Amino acid sequence: MKYIYFLAALGLTTSCVDLDQDPISSIDVNSFYSTNEEVETAVNGIYQIFTHGGFYGLYNNHTVYFDDLSTEYMKAGANTNSAHIREIGNCAVQPNNQFVIDSWEWSYTGINRANIVIDKVQNGPFTDEEKLRWQGEAKILRAIHYFNLVRWYGDVPVVLHDGDGEGQARDNVDVVYQQIVKDLEDGSHLPEVFAGSTEGRATRYTALGILSKVYLTWAQTASPLGEGNAAYNYQQAIAYADQIIDSKKFALEEHFLNNWAVNNKNGKESLFQVQHNRDNVSGHCTFAMGFSNSEPVLILQNGIKKDDGSSFVYPAYERIDARDQRKDGSFAKSLPLPGTYEEDGTQSRFTYNVPLFRKYIDTINYTLAAPNSAGYSTNSTYLRYAEILLIKAEAENELNGPTATALEYINQVRRRAYRHFPVTAPSADDYTPAQLTDKEHFRWALQRERFNEFVAEGQHWFDLVRWRILVKTVREGGDVSGSLKATNVGYKNYLFPLPQPQLTLNKNLTQNWGYSCETSGSPFDGVEEQHTSALIGWTSVDSPLQGY
Repeated sequence: MKYIYFLAALGLTTSCVDLDQDPISSIDVNSFYSTNEEVETAVNGIYQIFTHGGFYGLYNNHTVYFDDLSTEYMKAGANTNSAHIREIGNCAVQPNNQFVIDSWEWSYTGINRANIVIDKVQNGPFTDEEKLRWQGEAKILRAIHYFNLVRWYGDVPVVLHDGDGEGQARDNVDVVYQQIVKDLEDGSHLPEVFAGSTEGRATRYTALGILSKVYLTWAQTASPLGEGNAAYNYQQAIAYADQIIDSKKFALEEHFLNNWAVNNKNGKESLFQVQHNRDNVSGHCTFAMGFSNSEPVLILQNGIKKDDGSSFVYPAYERIDARDQRKDGSFAKSLPLPGTYEEDGTQSRFTYNVPLFRKYIDTINYTLAAPNSAGYSTNSTYLRYAEILLIKAEAENELNGPTATALEYINQVRRRAYRHFPVTAPSADDYTPAQLTDKEHFRWALQRERFNEFVAEGQHWFDLVRWRILVKTVREGGDVSGSLKATNVGYKNYLFPLPQPQLTLNKNLTQNWGYSCETSGSPFDGVEEQHTSALIGWTSVDSPLQGY
């Protein structure tokens, strides 16, 4: 296994933590970990890997490519000049794809940095409280990397100490999930508040929130301890979600778009954000062409057909109710032109032929001269309170059906969307028992709410895979003109290929099915037969949620 060994320093202030870092050219790892200041520098080096790598960084835009561009609603725009991006967008990614190579390399680099901190602190001159803090934080970050890896690649090597991993074979998914849970449980014992600011850092609540998401995902993973232990996993997902909810430390932002405002970083809805300071390339990818109708790197996929055979253009945008603030929060159909005004004094607007993805466009700082840099300082959302509410609703439905509890928590997210406050009070836009009469109807609603809530947040591919509806959703929800994506997608796309350089370095690694010319024997054959996608037929009169 290939590792890159280097640490990074960062500038700290007394009011907040800046997680942007400059590399240290050399460091003696044997003598370095002797003070809290040195350990903090090393821990900051773990954070730094989330944004390291510029255009190819994990949380610059990589997760949006893997987890949104590879699905039915997003495609590579006409001005995309990278064959690697187009491969992902066409569901034709290869083992030598640069994003595949980098995702593995950067993830294991982050894991190894965490391993070093955990081991060095354990054997260093630190109090139990100091060890709890530094090891807990490092374990949460290590768990985030393994959670990405196990969902992208399936079985992966679990490496827990610096220098280990050479020639190591893949561990099965249950082993990986067990380690993720152990790391997050250790991290959940962190104190709620550290000395000084913790803004932007992983906390006890970060660990609890991710545990809820991990157990939900594990319950829907084909393995003895996953689906084979589904009831327990759903119960755990609910229990950890309840700890977040009952803490009353978090709340939904009244204005949906505030979750990406540069003047509201790490706001009341955030459990964890990746910190950016003019290094978030997602803003460039979604707004590179500025105020023009030339297509940026990432743009909406074309339409699906209505039942009468007519074209339905840009369904991801059109199917969201105009009253739902997530429509204008996730998409930009028109934007104000800075410094330009109409005769009546109102600001001029530019209207786009194709709605742009809105969340990474920083409308506070964009200008006519350099719009393609707008969004560089927006944080990347990893986990927010809205998802905790939807996790509880989904797990409750899978365990017990559409109970009053399941309805209440999906409706809290819906109430914010329709601007009903407080979100704990019933509203006229709630889903009702008459609409969601059984588990299947609730799944339809849940799938739709998750899509509307998490557009371009690096969630959708993960959702389609765990719901077992990836292939049918891409094939039936993609471009009706016969896009390469709809043609290429198949069961192999339930996992990404292991990077070829790693297979060359480590002969004990094996490639995922479908990436070595296999035509039969997929482990995912038949997984979609019993599953229905709410993302197909949303415009159909046969939809159980038509009109809602």
